[in-house]
Amino acid sequence: MELKYSKKIEDESNVAKAMGTDINISPKHAIVICDKLAGMKLNDAISMLEAVIALEKSIPFKRFNKGIGHRAGSEEFKIGKYPQKSAYEFLKILRNLTANAEFKGLDTENLKIIHAAAHKGRSMKKIAPKGRWKRWVTQFVNIQIIAEEVE
Repeated sequence: MELKYSKKIEDESNVAKAMGTDINISPKHAIVICDKLAGMKLNDAISMLEAVIALEKSIPFKRFNKGIGHRAGSEEFKIGKYPQKSAYEFLKILRNLTANAEFKGLDTENLKIIHAAAHKGRSMKKIAPKGRWKRWVTQFVNIQIIAEEVE
């Protein structure tokens, strides 16, 4: 089965891809992190996500920012959060992307993320605890990241 990406690439000789499917994270956090990662160098993105996990740098929330407080870790946009669970899942996908690039023979120091997208995955109904009558719906996320080798 071939994985389908939302961005079409003509020349895939200097491109590495990675995908994560059915990840149990917030779709809004995934979209905001994808907005931040697009256009970054791969090593800078990995170090930024490690800083988010360590609560040293915040992710700017430019889209879903209603009721979110200001953070000191972001220089250009003060409204932000520290989505640690989402950053950890993105870090696993970026490390997978690095391994895919090394397998293809690409230089991992010169990789730039040209496409990062988060799409809603399947939703799963769960029984609420303690005899509640309402069901819980868990929304999963599919993440696609494409990096290109630049000089």
